[in-house]
Amino acid sequence: MFCLSPPERNNLLATLPAADFNRLIPNLELVTLEPGQIMAGLGQKLSYVYFPTTAIISMLCEMADGESAEIAVIGRDGVVGISLFLGGDKTSSSIVVHNAGQAYRLSSRHLAVEFDRHAAMMRILLRYTQTLVTQMTQTAACNRLHRIEQQLCRWLLLRTELLAADNVTITHELIAKMLGVRREGVSTAAGKLQVAGIIRYKRGRVLILNRASLERLVCECFGVVKEEYERLLPWVYLNKYKPKHSFDKKLSETNQKQLD
Repeated sequence: MFCLSPPERNNLLATLPAADFNRLIPNLELVTLEPGQIMAGLGQKLSYVYFPTTAIISMLCEMADGESAEIAVIGRDGVVGISLFLGGDKTSSSIVVHNAGQAYRLSSRHLAVEFDRHAAMMRILLRYTQTLVTQMTQTAACNRLHRIEQQLCRWLLLRTELLAADNVTITHELIAKMLGVRREGVSTAAGKLQVAGIIRYKRGRVLILNRASLERLVCECFGVVKEEYERLLPWVYLNKYKPKHSFDKKLSETNQKQLD
């Protein structure tokens, strides 16, 4: 049964002061995103920002020959469409849905009002943007300097953390595309992790069996990005989803009725 995802599932929205949150709610639209859905192509004009709740979005750098690599991933920790509040309205990368799920979108017009007039939203979005830049920078360095095994560990840790789960549905071919490496290299790296009892891979599904070992094997890039998020958005990073706004309570009641 389809179940609505409340806006507080997004960490940024969840930490807005009550007055800002309640003012924003009427202008938020819940949308369902499908895997592979292209939210924006390179240089395309954006009309909305998206606050994912259960979906995971990939930002891809695409080359003229059709090759591409993931430069950042966004989930319930952030927002998609930073160009709208950084002074531009066109994307510098392709934005593609990686994991199906839901998100709340806010029109550029309503975003401009919030950003210009209300400090809470502006502060959160700008600080998040800095963490996203850090992720892009670290990803570029990681893809150039670190072994495929380390890149794979980083990729798996980040994805499962955003999903709040120990498994992810993905093929070796798609992981290779995201990392910008050969499929054979991913298969070899995943095979080593599986032999070591750290992951189990079967029929396009990766299950993490020993997260502690995965964290020991990963390069410093995963920790650098995580620490930057904690430093710039400590109140967001430490937030645990707790229904606290009246809208969320009503939405939870609606979900329960649908499940009955």
